[in-house]
Amino acid sequence: MCGIAGYIDSRNPFPVNQGESILNRMMTRIHHRGPDDCGLYLEPGMGMGNVRLSIIDLSGGYQPLSNEDGSLWIVYNGEVFNYIELHEALIKKGHHFKTQSDTEVILHLYEEYGAGALQYMNGQFALAIWDNQKKECFFARDRVGIRPLFYSEINGTLVFGSEIKSIFEFPGIGRHFSPEALKEIFTFWTTLTPRTLFEKVYELPPGHCAWYKEGHLEIKKFWSLGYATASTRFGGNPEEAMDQFRFLLSDSVEIRLRSDVPVAAYLSGGLDSSATTALIRKVAPGLLNTFSIGFADKVFDETKYQQEISQYFNTYHNSIICSAADIAEWFPRVVWHSEIPILRTAPAPMMGLSKLVHEHGIKVVITGEGADEALAGYNIFKETKIREFWARQPQSRIRPLLLKKLYPYLPNITQASPGILRMFFGYRLEATDSPVYSHLLRWQNTSNIQNHFTAELNNHLEDYHPVERYAERIRKEVEGISTLAKAQLIETNIFMSGYLLSSQGDRMAMANSVEGRYPFLDYRLLEFAATLPDEFKLKGLNEKFLLKELMKDQLPLSVLNRNKQAYRAPVLEPFIGSNAPDYVSYFLSEIRIKECGVFNSESVNKLISKIKVAQTPSEIDNMALVGILSTQLLFNYFIKDFSPVERQKILKGEVRNRILVK
Repeated sequence: MCGIAGYIDSRNPFPVNQGESILNRMMTRIHHRGPDDCGLYLEPGMGMGNVRLSIIDLSGGYQPLSNEDGSLWIVYNGEVFNYIELHEALIKKGHHFKTQSDTEVILHLYEEYGAGALQYMNGQFALAIWDNQKKECFFARDRVGIRPLFYSEINGTLVFGSEIKSIFEFPGIGRHFSPEALKEIFTFWTTLTPRTLFEKVYELPPGHCAWYKEGHLEIKKFWSLGYATASTRFGGNPEEAMDQFRFLLSDSVEIRLRSDVPVAAYLSGGLDSSATTALIRKVAPGLLNTFSIGFADKVFDETKYQQEISQYFNTYHNSIICSAADIAEWFPRVVWHSEIPILRTAPAPMMGLSKLVHEHGIKVVITGEGADEALAGYNIFKETKIREFWARQPQSRIRPLLLKKLYPYLPNITQASPGILRMFFGYRLEATDSPVYSHLLRWQNTSNIQNHFTAELNNHLEDYHPVERYAERIRKEVEGISTLAKAQLIETNIFMSGYLLSSQGDRMAMANSVEGRYPFLDYRLLEFAATLPDEFKLKGLNEKFLLKELMKDQLPLSVLNRNKQAYRAPVLEPFIGSNAPDYVSYFLSEIRIKECGVFNSESVNKLISKIKVAQTPSEIDNMALVGILSTQLLFNYFIKDFSPVERQKILKGEVRNRILVK
C-alpha cells in the first residue's frame, strides 16, 4: 500500500528542479501512507511520486516503475491480488519482467490491453500511468472505491493525489468549503462523487478511469454493480448458491493472504470478521495475529465475543480498551486524516486499533467490511422491509411495533409508544415508488442538522435538493430490481464507498501505515451476491442468511446466532462535561463558529445546552454535535491555519528512486 501524487502542466511547464521541490512537499504530506520508501519521476511540466508501504517484492518493487523501453511510468497505491496469474499470462504473451511486484504486472497489462487491463485486475487500487511519448496520463480507481484518488485543475495544470492535503501543497490551489458539499454531507454522511468537501477539488469515482492530455480530462466508467431483475436472477436452489458462494469467498480470502510480510486479521466479535478468521485458518493454519478493540463503556463493548473467537481459533490475540478520553484525544487527528466532516465518533477507535497493529510491526490486516452491503446485514434493510409492509396498512398500530426489534440499544425507540414510532418512522411511509425509498427516513433525519447552518448558507442552498437529484440519477439504473436491491445499491454506492471505506477504513488504517484487505469486496463475490434472490440474503428479518448457513459448524453458536450489534462508539462523554478537552469549547465558541461561517452560533449554543440537560439525547443531536465539531476542526486545519510543509521536513534526503528527465 502506498500514497501517490503528481501534476501535469500542459501550458507553462516549469523547470524540473522547481517541480521536484513541489513534489517533495506533496509526498511529505502523505508520508504516513508509505514510510518505507519514496520515489519521484520528473520531466519539464510533469512530475509524479510515490511513498511506499512495502508489502509485495520488498527489494524490487520500487516506484515509479517503467516498462522495458521507458515509455510508460507508473505510480500506484494498492494491491492486485491475482497478480501471480496475470504475471504468468503476460510472460506467455512475450512480456519480460525485472521485478516480482504487482506494480509491474499492471504496467505490462496496460501495455497489452490499454484501459481494458482494468477488467483483468482483482484488487484495490488507485494508479497513474504516464506515457512520455504521447504526453498523456491514465488514471484509474478500483471498482468500489477502497483506495482514494483526488484531483484539481488550476491554470491548465492537473494536480492529483491520494489525499487532498497533498494537493493543497501545489501552489495556487484554493481551499474553500463547497456549500453544496456541506448539504450533501449533512444528508448522506458523505458527498456524491465526484464532489468533495472543497471547491474545485474532485474525487475520481469508484470504478472509473480517466485520461489527461493537453489540458483535457476525459472520464469513463469501467465497472458498475448491476443487480438482477426477476428474469436475470440466480435460478438455483440455496445449496447451489452456497457452493458458489463458498468457492468465491474462500478464494477471495486466499488471494488476499498473498504478501511478503505477515498478514493479520481484525476480530470484532461479529459474524463477518469471525467468518474471515475461520477461512484464514483453513488456508493458512499457522500463527495468526488478530486485533480487536473493546470499550470501557459496556454498552458498546464486544470483548466477550472477541475473546471467544480468538480462543476458538487459537489466534495470537491483541486488544485495547477504548475510553471516552481516548476518543477525545484521537478525534482531531481523525478529522485531519478524514478530510471531511464526520457525524459519529466510530472512526476514532479504528484509528486506535490500527495504531495497535502498527506497534506490533504488522502492515496488513484482513477485515470484514462489505458483507453487510452484499448480504443485506444492516438494519436499514430490515427497516425498509418493515416500513414497506406497514405502508400496505398505514393506519395499523401493530405493524410499526416490529421496528422495536431492530434497535434494542436505542432507549428512545424501545420505550416508544406506537404514536411515537409513527411520528419517527412514518416519514414518507407510502412513497414506496421512490427509487430511494429505503433511505428517505435516514436522510431526512440527518438533514435536520442543516437547521444549525447559518441563514446565509441555507438561503444559498435553497434551490439545491441533493436527494431529488440523486433519485433522478439512479432512476433508470434501478428499474426492475427489488426494493432490497435498490437499498443495497444505494448503501454500497454512497455510504460504503464515501464513508465506511474512507473515513472509517482507508484513512484510519493508513494514518498508521496499515493496509486493510476486504474479502467480501472481491468484485466476483459482489457480482454473484447481486444476482441472488432477496430471501437468500434477508430471510424474514434474519440478515446474511447465506453467510450464516455457510458458517454453521464452523463458528460457536453464541457468535453465529447472536443479535447483530451495530458498531458504535461513545459520543457525549468525550465532548460534554467537566472532562471534555479544551479544544471542544474553543472550536465551539461563538467567535470560532462565526469565523468558520457554516453554523449559526446561537443555534449551536442551544444544541449544546439541550444535550447537557437531556437524560438521553437523540441520535440526531449526537450526530449534530460531532458533525459541527469536526467541521470546525476542518476549517481550522485546512482553511485558516493550513501552511506549507516546513523545508526541513521535505523528503529530499530520503528519496531512493529519483528519475529526472531534463
